Amino acid sequence: MDKQLAQSAPAPPRHPGRESRRRKAARLQAILAVLEARYPSVRTALVHQDPVQLLVATILSAQCTDATVNRVTPALFAAYPDAAALATASREHLEELIHPTGFFRQKARAIQETCQELVARHGGEVPRTMEELTQLPGVGRKTANVILSAAALEGWKGWDPLQGGMGIVVDTHVLRLSRRLGLSVEKTPEKVEQDLMRLVPQEAWASFPLRLIYFGREVCAARKPLCDQCPLYHLCPAGPHRGLMPWLAGPDGKAVHR
Repeated sequence: MDKQLAQSAPAPPRHPGRESRRRKAARLQAILAVLEARYPSVRTALVHQDPVQLLVATILSAQCTDATVNRVTPALFAAYPDAAALATASREHLEELIHPTGFFRQKARAIQETCQELVARHGGEVPRTMEELTQLPGVGRKTANVILSAAALEGWKGWDPLQGGMGIVVDTHVLRLSRRLGLSVEKTPEKVEQDLMRLVPQEAWASFPLRLIYFGREVCAARKPLCDQCPLYHLCPAGPHRGLMPWLAGPDGKAVHR
């Protein structure tokens, strides 16, 4: 079924940067259909019970796997269940609890400063807009998008993520796959996000990046993508090149793979 959906769409271009908007939009619709059929239900892999826990887990996930974060957070949240407790926690104990996630001193400081701000300015709750989220210490656009996307997918009461300025989460998987699939030829997460926001329907802004992440982990890995097993092969300009992107060259002039 996945391949039937893909084969009915326009063929991928040799150079995605020269593809018409209409053809790119048609390819995207087929990509969305394949991914939705493959992953009908998606949510962040970071285990959480409330917005504060997700915010903290997202801070911990920097340069760390979700699996490691999920091993650390049960003990962390048992000891410090909310923003007020985290804001006043022993820094030494906090560092000890989150040590396996790496960069534990910087992360402990970021968590405490963020939680202190939540208590001081937001009643201990996570703010609900992009503008307010990105004013928190150590919270950038990607982290804010993770929070707003979870609110959209999980139906958090009182939240309106699109009205609050939600965009599209762009992590390493989304960046790589967006470029391989020819949805963007940009190099930075910020510019790739802008391209995706122009292309992807708003109702898919929260779910699409998660489906790309699932697919990137399962099929379209950075170094050895499973192109011969890929249901998006007939939609992907990088497929015939085993994941390489000859339309994009690195500093050495060779085609890049991510």
